[in-house]
This record gives sequence, structure tokens and C-alpha cells, in this order.
Amino acid sequence: MSTDTTTPEPAKAPEQPKAPAKRPPMAAADWLPSVRTTLAAIALALVIGAVLIAFSNEAVIKSLPYFFSYPWDFFREAGSAVGNSYWALLTGSVGSGHAIGITLVRSAPLICAGLGVTLAFRAGLFNIGAQGQLLLGALAAGYVGFTWHLPPGIHLLVALLAGVAGGALWGAIAGVLKARTGAHEVITTIMLNYLASALLIYCLGKNAFQRPGSDNTQSPPVFDSATFPTVGNLHLGVIVAFLAAGLVWWLLNRSTLGFEMRAVGANPDASRTAGMNVPAVYTTAMVIAGGLAGLAATMGILGHHDSLSPTMAGTIGFDAITVALLGRATPLGTVLAGLLFGALSVGGVAMQASAASTPKELTQVLQALIVLFVAAPALVQGMLRMKDTDSNKTVMAKGWGG
Repeated sequence: MSTDTTTPEPAKAPEQPKAPAKRPPMAAADWLPSVRTTLAAIALALVIGAVLIAFSNEAVIKSLPYFFSYPWDFFREAGSAVGNSYWALLTGSVGSGHAIGITLVRSAPLICAGLGVTLAFRAGLFNIGAQGQLLLGALAAGYVGFTWHLPPGIHLLVALLAGVAGGALWGAIAGVLKARTGAHEVITTIMLNYLASALLIYCLGKNAFQRPGSDNTQSPPVFDSATFPTVGNLHLGVIVAFLAAGLVWWLLNRSTLGFEMRAVGANPDASRTAGMNVPAVYTTAMVIAGGLAGLAATMGILGHHDSLSPTMAGTIGFDAITVALLGRATPLGTVLAGLLFGALSVGGVAMQASAASTPKELTQVLQALIVLFVAAPALVQGMLRMKDTDSNKTVMAKGWGG
């Protein structure tokens, strides 16, 4: 007869539930990536710009032949040219309430169009078509503004919605082509830019878009009932631009659609496997991006009575790509980049009128240098011997691979 001598195991104490892992606080880099690198890039651009300003000044050039005999003349003239130019740039853009107002008005369309490019970037699309979308938005907003007769307020709202709808429609064409046929958005948006320019010129050749008694390719200005209210030299469109930036931030960071856009932009194949409708996301992203570009058009048409003309859009749609890249495809960064470019644009005129008579084109060189250094953070960090703290890399479109 056998006996069981196995010692019973002691009862285990009930396991305590693990405390949930604390979510790390949101770092500044989450909402404003690479601040140090971006500021260093701007500083480097200003240093190189100072050299260019100095050697574009006539007095500095005249001091070069006797530089080794009287070097002080060269440095005095160079310092005077750089100091006068940058002071004029600063005071001309933010030196007074009037200057700040002009800068904000100039920045508003850049912010709106840049947000359209930014949103497409986050969905993995490289939207080169902001210029064409802006032209269609201007065409729609302008037509409603100078042909329809509606009560004030309602007229402005309808014209504003028409501009957004015109840009959204043009963006939808590229989005549907990408979603349904796989057509590359870079190619289609570039072609749509040319088509939009041709369509604008065609419409301006028709009586419905021309000024009475004139055969010039220029439309009448919109009625006063369709213009943004103004306070001083500011119009309500500036506030609309900042509200649009807040809406894009909420859309990308707090909504389901924004999560799907970011997921598709990061990895469309994994998103498709997870059950997301990738073609619908592409189409929706381009519709919203086009609508934002159309909103940018209303800043001029409804903001300060711009007439429709072949050159009315300038290069805002293409500058928007630069603004989005400089802003690292984030809404806040895009707003700050738009403000910077607006300030450089306004201050460039003041530089030209300053005692140094600096060419206005040098502000465009400054813009190009800033974007160059921001796009190459390793170069900036190497030149300034900075540690690589850029954990948030630039969000680039995934669409290059088709």
C-alpha cells in the first residue's frame, strides 16, 4: 500500500494587476519638429544672404580695388549695406501695425494653399497641382462675385463656397485618376495646372467674364457685397486662413479620417490589409487639398478686389509646395512657414527701397536657401557641429513609387 508523500504546493498569492503604462508627455518635437535645426537653417541662410547683399552693393564693389590698402572701407560699406537691408526687411514686414497687416494679408493665401499641399503629403500624395486648383477656385469665386446679385454676407458666403468647390473639383480629378487608374498624381496635377491656365484664358475671352466695353483678358472686380469685411488693412480672410489651419490640425490628429490619411501615407499596403479603403482616402485627400487651394484664391479675389486675369495667381500655388516642405508637412509648421514667406515678400520691397537699394530678388534667394538647408538637416548639423536630435523626419509623399 503506497502513500502519497508529495508535498502540496503553497497557494500562490493573486497577481496584482499591472498599472497601465504612463503615456509620455507630448514633446515639443511632436508639434514643431526640429526647431533647433530649422532656426539654424534660417540663420545660415541669413549669413549667406548677407554676403550676397554685400557684394550686390555698388559702394562695396567700388571699395574692392583698394581693399588691401584700406580694408576698413570695404567692411564699413558691407556692414552698412547688410544692416540697412536687414533692418528694412524687418521693419518693412513687422515694424508697425500697418506692416504686420500687410504681411498677414500676403501670408494668408500661402497658408491656405500650403495646407492643401501638407494634407496631401500626409496622405502619401505629392500635390503639385495647387496652382491649377487655385485658378479654378478663383474662376468660380470671381464669377459668383461679379455676376450674382445677393444680399451682403450671403453673397460673400456663396462666393467663398464657390471658390472652395472649384478647387475641390479640380483636386478631385487628380484624386479619382490616382484611385481608379493608378495615374501618378505628380503627372496629372502638373498637366491639370496647364489645363487650368488655358481654361482661365478661354473664359476671359468670353463676354461673361470681360469688363463691359473692353476686350482685355480681365474680368470686372467682385461686388462689394461679396468681399471680406476689413479692419484697417486687414480683411476677414486672414482669420479664415487661421481657422482653416486649426481645422486641418484637428482633421489630421483628432479624426478617424485623419488617422486613415496618415496610415495610408505611411504604408498604403498595410492600410489596405487593415481594411481601409485606400482609393477613397486618396480621393478624399485630393478633394480637401483642392478645396484649401481654392480657399487661397478667395483671399485675393474676395479680399482686395482682385480681377481675374492670366497672371492674377502669380506663383502662389508653387510657393505653397515650398511652404509645406519648410513646415515639415505639419499644420503649425505650414502656418509659420507661410508667415515667414509673407514677411520676406513684404520686406523685400522695403529692402529695395532702402538706402542700400538691395534687389528684391535677393529675398527669393533667401527663401531658396532656407528651404535648401531645412531640406538637408544633416548638412546644417554638420556645418554647425550640432547633435542629431531630429527624431521627426520630414513627412514625404509615398507616391513616387506609383
